[in-house]
Amino acid sequence: MSQFRPRLSQQQYKALENLRANERRILVIGDIHEPFCLKGYREHCIQTYDRYNCNQVVFIGDLVDNAFASFHETPAELPSGQDELDFAIAKVQEWYKAFPVATIITGNHDRIIARKLVRSGVPQKWLKSYNEVLGTPTWDWVERIVFDDVQYIHGEGGSARTKAKNDMMSTVQGHIHTQCYVEWNSGMKRVFSMQVGSGVNRDHLAMSYAKAFKFQQIACGVVIGGHTAINILMDL
Repeated sequence: MSQFRPRLSQQQYKALENLRANERRILVIGDIHEPFCLKGYREHCIQTYDRYNCNQVVFIGDLVDNAFASFHETPAELPSGQDELDFAIAKVQEWYKAFPVATIITGNHDRIIARKLVRSGVPQKWLKSYNEVLGTPTWDWVERIVFDDVQYIHGEGGSARTKAKNDMMSTVQGHIHTQCYVEWNSGMKRVFSMQVGSGVNRDHLAMSYAKAFKFQQIACGVVIGGHTAINILMDL
């Protein structure tokens, strides 16, 4: 026997269609660590944006890698700081062309240069903005943002699962390249946790510090109206 579903009036259908048309449909792009992003990942994100009729974009952090200034040991064969930055800017410009309006969550790799300036005692006024350096004037860089009662963070403090439980708030985060999931929990209210995955080329020499990590999950995410969260893994 088919499940009974109440018939909606034409006015109710129209109201429902308007609600769906106006709700946020956010593409969440994983850590890309430019200029060391995996070939084809940008196209995967563009296709996902189109397939799910997205109308907003959030980069979940670590837009650039800054391997030359890393706190990890870096191989001597990597590009110089100037060359890496030039390569990163060129790659970021391709993302900027694809998504000229976006929110960027600042990641720990993005912050490396500012952290080193602070350690050196250099005043923050000497530091250029990310948009100035990368040539992305219409991007909005933030540490954390909330849309539809869902928080978007980079996630250095632990997993999305832990953050969502602690804050009792739906949470989307990156940072952990080996995890990609959506998990729902019910307490005082129903919340989800999403680990987005990443778009990093694990085989690049710049990622040698992570060679011992488990297999990386190459994926992006979609969050619809704060009520639906989906992982979209890239075919490899």
